[in-house]
Amino acid sequence: MNRFWPYLGTTLYICLFVGIGNAEVRKVDGYRPIWFDLGQANEYGSKYSGGLGTYTAKHRPLAVYAPEVNKTFFVYGGTTQADKRHLLAMVSYFDHETHLVPKPTVVHDKKGVTDPHDNPSIAIDERGHIWIFVSGRAKNRMGYKYRSRNPFDINDFEQLSEEEFTYPQPVWIRAAGFVLPFTQYTHGRELYWNTYDAKNDSWSEVRKLAGMGGHYQMTSGRHGKVITAFNMHPGGIVDQRTNLYFLQTADFGQTWQTIQGETISPPLTDPNGKALIRDYRSEKRLVYLKDINFDADDNPVLLYITGGYHQAGPGSDPRIWTIAHWSGGQWNFYEVTHSTANYDMGSLYIELDGTWRIIAPTEPGPQYNGTGGEVAMWISSNQGVSWKKIKNLTHRSQRNHGYVRRPENAHPDFYGFWADGNPDRFSISYLYFTNQSGSGVWRLPYEMSDEFAQPCLIPPNSLK
Repeated sequence: MNRFWPYLGTTLYICLFVGIGNAEVRKVDGYRPIWFDLGQANEYGSKYSGGLGTYTAKHRPLAVYAPEVNKTFFVYGGTTQADKRHLLAMVSYFDHETHLVPKPTVVHDKKGVTDPHDNPSIAIDERGHIWIFVSGRAKNRMGYKYRSRNPFDINDFEQLSEEEFTYPQPVWIRAAGFVLPFTQYTHGRELYWNTYDAKNDSWSEVRKLAGMGGHYQMTSGRHGKVITAFNMHPGGIVDQRTNLYFLQTADFGQTWQTIQGETISPPLTDPNGKALIRDYRSEKRLVYLKDINFDADDNPVLLYITGGYHQAGPGSDPRIWTIAHWSGGQWNFYEVTHSTANYDMGSLYIELDGTWRIIAPTEPGPQYNGTGGEVAMWISSNQGVSWKKIKNLTHRSQRNHGYVRRPENAHPDFYGFWADGNPDRFSISYLYFTNQSGSGVWRLPYEMSDEFAQPCLIPPNSLK
């Protein structure tokens, strides 16, 4: 859908800057996502690195569309201009009426942390208050909860807590509150959850969901149901992540069930228990989780990559983008395409007309073995059984694009957003977004002199 944007074929960047109002809190004069390198490399490069402002796949969601004000609110890991490795938890929005973005707001300064594992996630409650969950990293770097003092306002936040949580994945349940899955570093990266009672403005005690040496998880919610899929880390070794598990709750986290509806007693401790949906360990395949969604009948659909080896380079090939779909009383597994890195990350969209869509860096980028690549759009018209690439959204880029994120309740004009960066060496990084049809890619302004600016429409083959 491309209802108001200028014609994509123009040879000029369209970058209008409009000064409106005054900022009331600390702002940054532009959108500057953070660059990061894990520091684990072989002859093909780092295990993962680059522009990681929208990292990780386990921070969910990173954007929410609010129809009440016709804005898409989003968070990312930003940085200062002078020190591009200083992590700031940022929030902003895209206004679908004016087509403008404000200077982004600093919600939390990580005080010298350079690691985007501490990036934020976002949620909006039914009163319109914006919640920011700033991830921590074990007990040495705590997590933080913030809530806007006013509905749909990014200019004034109150800090609610400082506590241990990593990879926050808040799910708002209407007329109830939050179910919050997250990770704590107990015996490995173990899965926990608690709930927020909106009526009494109180959080429940923290409970462990799974502990089998460690896990990575992805969570979503719809119609009062919360679904989660996760892998496991044999012996606590994250680079041996494997297997695929699924659980769900329909009673605000009071009980958890398997896909067949059988109630389990957390925490899960048996790697071969009833939550297991595919034994990738016996297949000698690693599992890298990307996205989780619902089909038209509220059945779960999972998107992930399987590979053979954790480091960069051809040793992990084939890296297979895979769909797992619960349908007809069984899990069905379908291949989408192959990728060049385990940490290529994109999003799965399931639309009202029956279209399934993936926006992801599935194509080789200028840094072939590095995280990310060129972003493409894929379509399935038969519930994931087969896929067709319909277009490349980025072309001939100087830097790889990665971690394409799907806004909750996504608006057609701000359908996925991501960052770019050079995974082979320190580089500048920009934020981008695209629309549902993929007819345009827009870049958020790196520098802003006025309080509001219009994102720049990027002509084809011009991502320099």
